Amino acid sequence: MAETDVLEVEVDDRADFTEDAGEEGVKNLKKGATKRKGRGFKDDQNPSLSEPYDTIETEQGGETGPQRSVEGWILFVTNVHEEAQEDDIYDLFSEFGDIKNLQANLDRRTGFMKGYALVEFETFKEAQAARDGLNGSELLEQKISVDWAFVRGSSKKSRSRRR
Repeated sequence: MAETDVLEVEVDDRADFTEDAGEEGVKNLKKGATKRKGRGFKDDQNPSLSEPYDTIETEQGGETGPQRSVEGWILFVTNVHEEAQEDDIYDLFSEFGDIKNLQANLDRRTGFMKGYALVEFETFKEAQAARDGLNGSELLEQKISVDWAFVRGSSKKSRSRRR
């Protein structure tokens, strides 16, 4: 998608512009306009353009480790056998708690599993137990790998010291 030029004109600057003013009126109009490119630029006069993005509160401070998604704790399951079904994964993980959501994507061309799945639990304890209990276990005679889908990185302070 190509960036486009944005021409902003304040309402007050247009008040003295009329079509009868001709070229001089157009020049005055252009003086009051601000030309900007792209999105997300900061603007002190228009605070709605510089509002911060929503963030998720961290429960463990600035440490590295698992990160909660918006709705729960998500595990990333890899090396899933291509002939596995969503029910197979559900049965295996439901032993550790109530599964809030399960995503097992299929390849459109073949109809088989793509080799990974996302399993979401409501609580950290259930997700941690499933991760610890199932990482390296077998599903349809194939060893699966289970880890956190979202991991919190190191804090900004420690990153800037490494440079």
